[in-house]
Amino acid sequence: MLPMDLHTHTNLSPDSDAALGEMLRAAQEMALPVFAVTDHIELCRWYSQGFYGTQPRNEEDFYDYAARWEQAMEQNRRARMLAGGSLRFVSGIELGEPDADFSLAESLYRDVRLDFTIASLHELQGKLDFYFLDYTREDPEALLDAYYDALYAIAKWGFFDVLGHITYPLRYICGDAGIAINEARYRERIAEIFRTVIAGGKGIELNTSGYRQKYGKPFPDEALLRLYKDLGGSVLTLGSDAHRPEDVGAGIADGAALAGACGFDKVCFFIRHEPHFIRL
Repeated sequence: MLPMDLHTHTNLSPDSDAALGEMLRAAQEMALPVFAVTDHIELCRWYSQGFYGTQPRNEEDFYDYAARWEQAMEQNRRARMLAGGSLRFVSGIELGEPDADFSLAESLYRDVRLDFTIASLHELQGKLDFYFLDYTREDPEALLDAYYDALYAIAKWGFFDVLGHITYPLRYICGDAGIAINEARYRERIAEIFRTVIAGGKGIELNTSGYRQKYGKPFPDEALLRLYKDLGGSVLTLGSDAHRPEDVGAGIADGAALAGACGFDKVCFFIRHEPHFIRL
């Protein structure tokens, strides 16, 4: 049995067309014991477009995430009622770019309607999402330097349950653009992020979306997952990052097997930000 899927999106996220009912049915059909919906809330576009005095840069540049937040909380309430049976629903959210407004992000983390918060970084200040960048015009090493610096600041801030897909830029730099990166260059910086997360009693996500993409590996990969374990990390969640029903649970079996091979004997889910562990 798959232990969980704690990273999924519905059509409340700008990059998904999936209805809540479809995602819940997929989770139930897979007999998942624990399931979370974690729709995108981007702190860098929390307010209306007029507040920022700018224009959308692409089809996913949505604004007014304040309204989406309330919709997500209401949808999670409905999902908890609809789940029923053996499926335990976790009210989750993916807080993107919390460094855009740490105070606001903390207040969202503390919302009593929320069980579980993934903190993630999809774009750097003044840049597009890594998905949209033209890597023939970018310096990938400089981007990664800035990315890990920003991720470290988020780790120090600490109002989240897990850091999501911590090597996210590699999905596009290595996977889609085919650019080779000397990942050893960032190992110590990532180790410091892990030490900070561990010291704060937080965790990381093993995001299995990379298994079904050109990158071919999860986020983080085996080497970094072993590093996290060697440093004393024990809080680990599994998430498919599904944006459609057919991807619910995708790669979770492989992720669980990898976690076991790296020395983890359990993974966890969160209720009211408290970890509950499931043995692998």
